[in-house]
Amino acid sequence: MLTASVTDAIVDVSARLVVPRFRTLKVDQIEQKHPGDLVTVADKEAEAELTEIFRAGDPDALVLGEEAVFADPSLLDGLPTAEHAWVIDPVDGTNNFARGSADFGVMVVECRRGDPVRSWIWQPIHDRMFIAEAGGGVTLNGEALAPLPEPGRPLRAAAPKSLRHNDLSGFLLRPTARSCAIDYPHVALGELDVLCYRSQNPWDHLPGALLVSELGGRAALHGGDAYRAGRHGVLLLVAGSPDAWQAADDALVTPDWLNGHPRRV
Repeated sequence: MLTASVTDAIVDVSARLVVPRFRTLKVDQIEQKHPGDLVTVADKEAEAELTEIFRAGDPDALVLGEEAVFADPSLLDGLPTAEHAWVIDPVDGTNNFARGSADFGVMVVECRRGDPVRSWIWQPIHDRMFIAEAGGGVTLNGEALAPLPEPGRPLRAAAPKSLRHNDLSGFLLRPTARSCAIDYPHVALGELDVLCYRSQNPWDHLPGALLVSELGGRAALHGGDAYRAGRHGVLLLVAGSPDAWQAADDALVTPDWLNGHPRRV
């Protein structure tokens, strides 16, 4: 599918099925998948329609979304080796969306054998569309973004509570936005230098990993393996430059922290 066609589909589906539910959701339109992990009617309907669009546009491609994988986790098994795949996050930051925060987005990524080749991050309330293409850079609302400069010090990092040590020098630590559709653009725009995540779902991180990488940054697991579909580790670190990534990996992921935080998917 053409980049413009995908962009139009994301904006249209969001405008019809997601934005009208913003701050208007009824109690019976919100469910809990796990304690603290919400799904809404907007997630379900937007994913269903985007899935139909991609299947019609690329009949031979694997198409999967967050809610479909929740219903059938085995759908993920084919993603790392699929010749062509589309991965959909219909509302990234559902908890924010459900409580009326504008910090959510719609994300789509196209993959070839597990590697992201094009990605879209749409922030409908903020009216910002980020599009990344492997080898082709990044645009924001149609305007090219410049490569990121080397971050200054201290490094501004968003991280889980367990990594936010009060006495850690060289870092200014804060919580994540609880939406990768918000966090990764913060790095792309130079507003954050480092992101740290324990959860590593492909719909959450493949779009942003391509975005940041195309601007000269790095998205890799603790230890150095580049993030891609099917690859998991104890922690995913994202930074605006390779040097900042290494500084974060060296300083944040201590032996004591590793002992208390075994690997999880």
